[in-house]
Amino acid sequence: MAKKNYTKDEIRKIAQDENVQFLRLMFTDISGVIKNVEVPVDQLDKVLDNKVMFDGSSIDGFVRIEESDMYLYPDLNTWMIFPWGSEHGKVARLICRIYNTDGTPFSGDPRNNLIRVLDEMRAAGYTDFNIGPEPEFFLFKLDDKGEPTLQLNDKGSYFDFAPVDLGENCRRDIVLELENMGFEVEASHHEVAPGQHEIDFKYADALAAADDIQTFKLVVKIVARKHGLHATFMPKPLDGINGSGMHMNMSLFHDKGNAFCDNKGEMQLSTEAYYFLAGLLNHARGLTAIANPTVNSYKRLVPGFEAPVYVAWSGKNRSPLVRIPAARGLSTRLELRSVDPTANPYLVIAAMLEAGLDGVRNKIEPRPAVDRNIYRMDEDELKANHITDLPSTLHNALKDLQKDDVLRASLGTHLYQSFMESKRLEWASYRQVVSQWERDQYLELY
Repeated sequence: MAKKNYTKDEIRKIAQDENVQFLRLMFTDISGVIKNVEVPVDQLDKVLDNKVMFDGSSIDGFVRIEESDMYLYPDLNTWMIFPWGSEHGKVARLICRIYNTDGTPFSGDPRNNLIRVLDEMRAAGYTDFNIGPEPEFFLFKLDDKGEPTLQLNDKGSYFDFAPVDLGENCRRDIVLELENMGFEVEASHHEVAPGQHEIDFKYADALAAADDIQTFKLVVKIVARKHGLHATFMPKPLDGINGSGMHMNMSLFHDKGNAFCDNKGEMQLSTEAYYFLAGLLNHARGLTAIANPTVNSYKRLVPGFEAPVYVAWSGKNRSPLVRIPAARGLSTRLELRSVDPTANPYLVIAAMLEAGLDGVRNKIEPRPAVDRNIYRMDEDELKANHITDLPSTLHNALKDLQKDDVLRASLGTHLYQSFMESKRLEWASYRQVVSQWERDQYLELY
């Protein structure tokens, strides 16, 4: 999404000219959930001077109650007026960094952490890490009370159109709202499963891309509700159909351009691209905990529904974990296909970058490409091709993350500890629930 280097005076003038009455100061908690503090526009000077405080102890993964005071530092480049109106005046937003009372960046803020990792990338000689996300979502009908049902809004499939794709009008309105907010939408279509949709927007540098993902989710949910629908980014809301992913296209840049491109290299890929690829593969199991952070995520990562299950790469087919899209030149990139939309974008982008750079630093050679359909291989063929699988549960993924020093460093001590604590509690809670499937299988049999 296009950004401008706004000054404080420009923001003040725009707020006055556009009749902005409220300011939403947004940030993201450790679970990837958007939080915000809303203040009236007469507090704008206080906002711009980084003097707005909030209670950090009430936010998942932040701080204890005895150290709860925290400051919101708005990123002026994220200034945006929401296109939907309000009878009380317009609402603008600023995405904020979280700071401690002593003026230091709070290490438990996912956005601060990504900025830290990007600073380390630049110190290593690179200029940009560009991300092009492909988020998918489902649209369900609302009941008479405005609560979500499990009724899908259409019976469409991949690239279908109206009247089969009844979500087309909603999807079109989402695109229009996004474009009003400065997004450059590249594609919008129905996905494979009924009620499933995908909207792809133009790549951006890592920090802006993470901000855009969060803004995108907010817009999708708001517009869907206007259509009497509930939009969910839950990876697998229904069994028997494809789940929702958020494929991540990534490219690394230095002063000479795209570091992944080499017209004289094999597949026109640079040595750095292969090293980065190897880093992603080497850290794939631990990365899964961050890229697929919910119990439900692992209902998607199963054979038969197009989601990646095995640690492998290819330049030709779409069954492996990492794919090399055909475009070259400035568009040369790697596509990680395991990520789902419940992932905290700030955390998963930082983890992907650290994993890839570990491959570059240590000059790790990737295993050979697998250009066959992996889902059709038997156990002997998988073993012969040195293909391993991804963790099958959140519990197993957390164990792999615990053993991965590189990925732990990508989160930093505070975020790693908070993430592990939160996810272990989630797994413990899930283990205690007896599902209907278990009753159907065992109640009468035993």
